[in-house]
Amino acid sequence: MKVYLIGIGMGNPDTLTLGAERAIRESDLLIGAKRLLEPFQGSDCEKLELIKSDDIVAALQAATCEKASVLLSGDVGFYSGATALYGKLAGFEVEVIPGISSLVYFCAKLRTPWQDATLVSAHGRDHDAVGAIQSSSKTFCITGGKTKVEDICRDLVERGMGGVSVAAGERLSYDDERIVRGTAAELAEMSFADLSVMLAENPHPVQRPFAAPSLADGDFVRGKAPMTKGEVRALAIAKLRIAPDHVVWDVGAGTGSVSVEAALAANRGAVYAIEKNPDALALMRENRDAKGAFNMVPVEGAAPEALAGLPAPDRVFIGGSSGNLDAIVNAALAANPQVRVCATAVTLETLADLLACLRAHDVEDADIVQVSIARADAVGSYHLMRAENPVYIVTFEAK
Repeated sequence: MKVYLIGIGMGNPDTLTLGAERAIRESDLLIGAKRLLEPFQGSDCEKLELIKSDDIVAALQAATCEKASVLLSGDVGFYSGATALYGKLAGFEVEVIPGISSLVYFCAKLRTPWQDATLVSAHGRDHDAVGAIQSSSKTFCITGGKTKVEDICRDLVERGMGGVSVAAGERLSYDDERIVRGTAAELAEMSFADLSVMLAENPHPVQRPFAAPSLADGDFVRGKAPMTKGEVRALAIAKLRIAPDHVVWDVGAGTGSVSVEAALAANRGAVYAIEKNPDALALMRENRDAKGAFNMVPVEGAAPEALAGLPAPDRVFIGGSSGNLDAIVNAALAANPQVRVCATAVTLETLADLLACLRAHDVEDADIVQVSIARADAVGSYHLMRAENPVYIVTFEAK
C-alpha cells in the first residue's frame, strides 16, 4: 500500500496544494480528524475519523486498498502528528506532502516575515510562551486546549508586559476568519476560539548584551544603597548556574545589580528582588528599566516574611539577610528542596552564620571561596593598587 502523509493547511480546501489534491483524489481511504475530513464528505472513498498514531497505523495495516491518505492539520513539519507516524510506517511506501502552516498563512495575512520568529506551541502541551515572548523580539504561538490567546495575554500583563503588541487569529482561511490586533492588555480582556494563533512583537526583549555577566559597576545607579561589586557579582552569577527559564530570588537586593544580571541570564524566567529599603527599591526599579530587565520583579519587605507566596525558586542569592540567614534558607528549601543557594559575606560573623547554616542542613560539599580584589588608583603618573574588603562566597545545594 502507498500511504500519503498530507499537510492540508488550515482546513479550507482552498489552501491545499495541487499535489495534495491529486493524492486525495487517488486515495481509496482517508484518515484524519473529523474537522479535516469534512471537506471531503462528498467523495466516494472510505473515511475513518482517527487521531492517535497507533490507531492510524492499525487501520492502515487492516486496509486492503492500494492508496490511502492521512490528513494532518497545517504542515507536516510544524508541530504535526506526522512526526509520530514516521517510525511506525515501516513496510509501507510513504510519500510526504507538505502543506501551508498556520505560521506561514498568518504572517502572510499580517504582511510580516516569520524567519526571525521564535516558535511555540501552547496547544495541549507544556510550554513557556510568556518566557519566549519576554526574551524574543517576535514570537509565534499556537494555542488551544487549556491555553487560549487571552490566557497568555493575561500572563503577559501579570509579568509587566501588557504593552507588548499582539495579533491573534482564529478560524484562519474560513469565511468567518477573525484577526485582531492590539496590546496584550487589550487582548487579555477578549475571548478567542480554540485552535487560535498569535504573533507577539516585543520591542525590548530581555537579552544579555555580552556572553558572560559583565555589566560594569558604573552601569548602575547606586545612590547610598549597598551594591555587590562587579567581580563578585560575576562570580556569584557563575556559581548560581542560572538557566534561561529559572526562577531566582535575590534576597537583600540593594540596588538590584545582581538581580539585573540574574534577569539577563534567566531571560525566559523571572527574578524576584526582595528589599526592605524604599530608597534602594527606587534605585532597583531605575536600574531594571535602564537595562530592560522587565522579568525582574521588585518585592518590598524583609525576608523571610516577604518570601511568602513567591513562586518556588530554582536559585537563590543572598546578599543581605539582616540576621535572618537561617530562616531565609529554610524558606527557600521549603519552597524547593533542590534549590541552589549562593550567599556572600564580608564579615567573619556572617561567615560563621553561613557555616552554622550548612551544618544545620547537613551540607557537606559546599563550595566556599574567598575573593580578594584590588583596584588601581592613579597617583600622578603612577598607579597604586587599593585593596577591597575580602568577600566570602558560599554556594550549596541541599541533599
